[in-house]
Amino acid sequence: MMRKYLLLALCLLLAAPAFLSAQVVDRVLGILGADSLPAHSVAVDSDSVRLAAVREELAAARLNEANLRMEIEQMKLAAYAADSVKLARQRQRIDSLRHQTQGVPVVVDGDTLFCLYAKRGGLTPQQRAENVSRDITALGKRFNLHPDSVCIESTDIVTDVMYDGKVLVSFTDQDGLWESCTRDQLAAAKRTVIVEKLRLMKEEHGFLQLCKRIAYFILVLVGQFLLFKLTNWLFRKLKVRILRLRNTRLKAFSIQDYELLDTQKQVKLLVFVANLFRYAFMLLQLLLTVPLLFSIFPQTKSLAYQLFFYIWNPVKSILYGILAYIPNLFTIFVICLAIKYLVRLFRYLAGEVQSERLKLNGFYPDWAMPTYHIIRFLLYAFMVAMIYPYLPGSNSGVFQGISVFVGLIVSLGSSTVIGNIIAGLVITYMRPFKLGDRIKLNDTTGNVVEKTPLVTRIRTPKNEVVTTPNSFIMSSHTVNFSQSARDYGLIIHSEVTIGYDVPWRLVNKLLIEAALNTPGVVDDPRPFVLSTSLSDWYPVYQVNAYIKEADKLAQIYSDLHQSIQDRFNAEGIEIMSPHYMAVRDGNASTLPKDDLSGKSDGKQPE
Repeated sequence: MMRKYLLLALCLLLAAPAFLSAQVVDRVLGILGADSLPAHSVAVDSDSVRLAAVREELAAARLNEANLRMEIEQMKLAAYAADSVKLARQRQRIDSLRHQTQGVPVVVDGDTLFCLYAKRGGLTPQQRAENVSRDITALGKRFNLHPDSVCIESTDIVTDVMYDGKVLVSFTDQDGLWESCTRDQLAAAKRTVIVEKLRLMKEEHGFLQLCKRIAYFILVLVGQFLLFKLTNWLFRKLKVRILRLRNTRLKAFSIQDYELLDTQKQVKLLVFVANLFRYAFMLLQLLLTVPLLFSIFPQTKSLAYQLFFYIWNPVKSILYGILAYIPNLFTIFVICLAIKYLVRLFRYLAGEVQSERLKLNGFYPDWAMPTYHIIRFLLYAFMVAMIYPYLPGSNSGVFQGISVFVGLIVSLGSSTVIGNIIAGLVITYMRPFKLGDRIKLNDTTGNVVEKTPLVTRIRTPKNEVVTTPNSFIMSSHTVNFSQSARDYGLIIHSEVTIGYDVPWRLVNKLLIEAALNTPGVVDDPRPFVLSTSLSDWYPVYQVNAYIKEADKLAQIYSDLHQSIQDRFNAEGIEIMSPHYMAVRDGNASTLPKDDLSGKSDGKQPE
């Protein structure tokens, strides 16, 4: 029975607070001791024996009390030791994590007040930091703010930093362990930081500061307006100066005989450039003023920074891109320089071959320049292929897609063009004609005046310029009069019909004499006559003569025909034509009555 009461007393003592007074413990033990005495010992107080027994039991109870106190103290010491071990382990774990774990900063108006590391009430450190930042920011924007009214309230669990009944931030024992102090000390230190920040925010968001910001805003607007007025005034002054230059310093700009820019056009161009600079300068002013206006008020300061970044980031990216592109630009410069001098080398070699100072077996001089143009095109194409990877945006899918699209359009729409170019190359190396040659292309006869990769232009004797695609020339037959005239002598021919009554030897003699008297006909090789037909009414004679000037073919033919008529008229021989009959019954001869040709030598009368 006694042991039961002792265990009950032990439980009460363990549940009691540490500061329980010794008098209360003695009171409880006295009651327990009195209640534990037997009933018969209390009934007879006068009996000394029983009194002595009671005293002995009381002494035993006091001894038990002392033993119980010692056991309680040992249990408390064991509990404190366990808590200390647990606290030491937590501190050791936090110390090991402190080097790896970054605290979540509490940021107010761009300033970091402190950091939070531990969770609380199911909230992560990030959520706690966001809530604290939002509450302090909202409190700092009050007009009736009193920063010194921030207070600290502590409970058994947390220590709160409060203002006007609202908790700004709460600190637990875990927060204290992260900061290597108690939560009360941590709360006191952070309260000082919060109060100092609230004082700064009060000064920034106060009524006087608001009036100053409004004054600054108006001042900036007035300054921008005056700056616009000054810019326009300077532009007007500059325009007047430019107009005065028209009659003083400006002179017409000419290239050879072509007047590219007269003074009036130069004045208009200078006014346009000045006006362009004016608008660019005004735009630059706006780009600087608008962010400045937004930065005056804290509510729009973030927007001001955002606008400034909208302006600065593209400029910065362009500048960084230019700096980063300098090595590639240097590579492109080296490639272009190398190709440039290589093209000059081939241009020099082509000039030497064309002037026949440099001779290559099987390579004609007139191939030099076309070959040079082909090599130059291939070199430039190779240069573009080498430069392409170094171009900005060459790796971009959009850039590549546009390139493929352009190539597809060119390939689909330029089949005829490519065919003409290939035909032009083939014609160049086939050498059917050269510039200035008299040729006959189907029904067109004339001199070649231009050869391009796409077309060939021919000027007819009537000064008609005929443009013929090269692909058409490839599929047609071409007669080159000039080449034969240069190499062998071009043979011209003409047919006449003379009656059977005239001996053929005389006709041949007269035709050869008429050919030799024709300007442009050479006597070596000598002209000759062919009898091409013996018709029912007359024989047909064909005179053939050599010429060296194919460009004068039409004039030589005309002179030949005139010379033949003069020579036969001088000999009194009629030139019979088809279905032409002369009756010899006293009628007049077919010879001209008034022969203006003079004598048979073919000279014109003066």
